[in-house]
Amino acid sequence: MSTSEPKIAIIGAGLSGLVAAICLEEQGFAPEIFEASDSIGGRIKTDFYEGIPLDHGFQVLLTEYPLTKKYLDYGALGLKHFLPGALLYRKGKTSKIGDPLRNATFLFSTVFSGVGSIQDKWKIFRLSSSLKNKSIAQLFEAPGTSTLDFLKEYGFSDRIIDNFFRPFFSGIFLEDELTTSSRMFQFVYKMFSEGDAAIPEKGMQEIPKQLYERLWNTKIHYNRSVARVDGKTIHINGDILDFDAVIIATDPTKLLEQLSATPVQWHSSHTLYFKTKASTMNLPIIGLLTKSDTLVNNLHFVTDVIPVSGSDAILSATVVRAHELSETDLVARAKKELLDCCKLNDLEFIRGYRIDRALPKLKTAHYESRLVKYSDHVFLAGDHLANGSINAAMLSGEQAASETMKALEQTK
Repeated sequence: MSTSEPKIAIIGAGLSGLVAAICLEEQGFAPEIFEASDSIGGRIKTDFYEGIPLDHGFQVLLTEYPLTKKYLDYGALGLKHFLPGALLYRKGKTSKIGDPLRNATFLFSTVFSGVGSIQDKWKIFRLSSSLKNKSIAQLFEAPGTSTLDFLKEYGFSDRIIDNFFRPFFSGIFLEDELTTSSRMFQFVYKMFSEGDAAIPEKGMQEIPKQLYERLWNTKIHYNRSVARVDGKTIHINGDILDFDAVIIATDPTKLLEQLSATPVQWHSSHTLYFKTKASTMNLPIIGLLTKSDTLVNNLHFVTDVIPVSGSDAILSATVVRAHELSETDLVARAKKELLDCCKLNDLEFIRGYRIDRALPKLKTAHYESRLVKYSDHVFLAGDHLANGSINAAMLSGEQAASETMKALEQTK
């Protein structure tokens, strides 16, 4: 590329920034990415313990996401799939509930579980069938209400809401009041109904790594925290750098003075990892604690989903509800809840991750980004502009790249 080609800066090497760079490269551009940390991935990061991946926060890839199908090679990721259901821990008993049309082993356990009435279970089947027959566009064009109001208006009983929908979707939306938009609920439910929840065999950070491997002409500057964006100029570590266009693929409120009055709000979560001798599930499935006063929302054995021969069992437990406990006290509380509700004992704490910016808090949900072109030279990307999902993050990067190229074409 000649030096006369437009210079494009991308702030943030998360999914949005990486997809934006891929799209720009496909059209002959060579963008530069400025990343505040020392690695790619943004909110998706993975550590390892004795060869077992420990993701920073419980995240899954929904295989029916349109954008992940477009940009990722699932085979190369070595996806490990969860069963299409959940184990419910309630009143000292364990119930298995799931989609018998996708896995026949769920048929009798779902029908005879006491988590809801027969009418509730029929409505679950009816809702799944209804959403399969609707396009994603139709879901996001529908009038929006809260997830809780949607479930009640659909006719679900309080019993099935409290025993299944609330614990299951609290773990997805990272809030237990189910105030998240019904549009988002229907989208996620459709994705679960049509595909699988999965994790790459080496952890979720393999997703941004695979995107990064598609880049050949993009330069990434690590540990370069941008302080401010002023038109086409970015202020970074005392330097002032000029570009023809800037894509902000991170929370823009600290970078753009005009947006500082309306900062992005975030849901937080805390994921704890424990080691124990053996799994009590022996299934690649998500467990849900249904008691309303537990801090632990969901759990799964990482080593049931991603088996590692000769290893101890590794348990992941996620806390969604707000608390002010120190990590030491939180671990003690979690151990007690896992013992009381799940009969899990002899747990050895390994590591904990508090994620303060896990998912954006959004009053409503859209499929595409609502604000992409901020000015003639500044463009925005990130799931906070549409809905909190991997799909939205990727789509927003694609949109930002498209709008950037349109603007540059107009200035020729």
